[in-house]
Amino acid sequence: MAGIAGISVAGRKIQVRQMLDRIAHRGCSGCEILELNNCTIGIVFPEYQQTSSDILKKQHIAQDANNEWHFAMAIAHDDTLILHRDMLGVKPLYYGFTAEGLLCFASEIKALLPETKNIFELLPGYKYDSNKGLIQAETLQKPHLLNHDAETITRNLYNILLTSTEKCIETDIAGVWLSGGLDSSIIAAVLEKLVKKLHTFSIGFANSSDLENARIVADFIGSEHHEIIVSFDQVINILPDVIYHLESFDALLVRSTIMNMFVAESTSKFVPVVFSGECSDELFAGYEYLKKINISNLQDELMDITGKLHNTALQRVDRSASSHGLVAQVPFALPEIVDYALQIPPELKIKENTEKWILRKAFEGMLPESVLNRTKAKFWEGSGIGEKILQYAEKQITDKEFQDEYKLTNGWELRSKEELLYYRIFKEHFGELENLSWMGRTKQT
Repeated sequence: MAGIAGISVAGRKIQVRQMLDRIAHRGCSGCEILELNNCTIGIVFPEYQQTSSDILKKQHIAQDANNEWHFAMAIAHDDTLILHRDMLGVKPLYYGFTAEGLLCFASEIKALLPETKNIFELLPGYKYDSNKGLIQAETLQKPHLLNHDAETITRNLYNILLTSTEKCIETDIAGVWLSGGLDSSIIAAVLEKLVKKLHTFSIGFANSSDLENARIVADFIGSEHHEIIVSFDQVINILPDVIYHLESFDALLVRSTIMNMFVAESTSKFVPVVFSGECSDELFAGYEYLKKINISNLQDELMDITGKLHNTALQRVDRSASSHGLVAQVPFALPEIVDYALQIPPELKIKENTEKWILRKAFEGMLPESVLNRTKAKFWEGSGIGEKILQYAEKQITDKEFQDEYKLTNGWELRSKEELLYYRIFKEHFGELENLSWMGRTKQT
């Protein structure tokens, strides 16, 4: 993942260099800073995205882009600086204003904090124009539902996922974060057909269900498989790094990111780009609570949770990958797949009390039956971390401490001792910030 930063005035090369230094992990291969009449903008980039340097120098665009659909960029044009982010927010971008009133921006919060504490997330599908202000460029649209039969939809869904994923492949070697759940297993099965060498990576405590199921999938598709087995002591030791990179204390988000960070470190030793299965649960109704929603309201709920991925699950993928200089591709978030998935009738997403029914049908025969029919397990559940971290937090924080500290200065209330444990670490890294409007919080269901 590349990292970008800048200030809307010339002559700030030193400050922009300092901003980029704070996110240097996003791109260890190079750094480029450009001073123009109206701004100073720069980029750090991994070897996989070296063309970003030429784009900055020739087109005056600093961009963090996996492909033409998933991007965050700053465009210096005449006397205007324009920030732009993709429709789902796969790539991160934040902005704020210095004490002088200058617009500044960066891929991560930590790069902006020396310049301003008044920080905003550039929302997905938005532009910020230094002359015109905030502009909504595009948004998720509620489509008309398909009236095709299930067989036609499954065939089309398979083909769209295959062709869309192929557009993301630029090398003959790739990796997949493989939990052994349906979504990552589908991505792995698709990639096995498209690249010469596929590496799969799974993680968990010894004997966790994710490790077992990922092994079954890897054997079935014939990937070069890597298992990372961690101890609970390692989990506790990595917490400060996780929260520093993630820039969040949301309990479920941190819990999921812990294992992602471990697996990202291992992945970076073998491949420059890794694929992940995020966005599928939101598009195809993969969560258990969705079965309790009236079917007539399901489409609206799926659009709502898809629109909130930018500062939750997609942020987890971005920060885990970027912390080790990886580029993470998220095929289910590609426009063709999103557009088609939203047109599929809800009755085909939850059918016979089975979540993601249509997606399972589309990939029958490509995966082992035990995996094809596996029910949803969140990453922290399948890896075995959930109960252990709850018990640890309970021992670390007394009831009185939680009662004294659960209310934050901005009015938020921490939901658990686990969240307070993470907030204390967050505060050590970033201080006590009153403006947390840029931070996402996992939806309670």
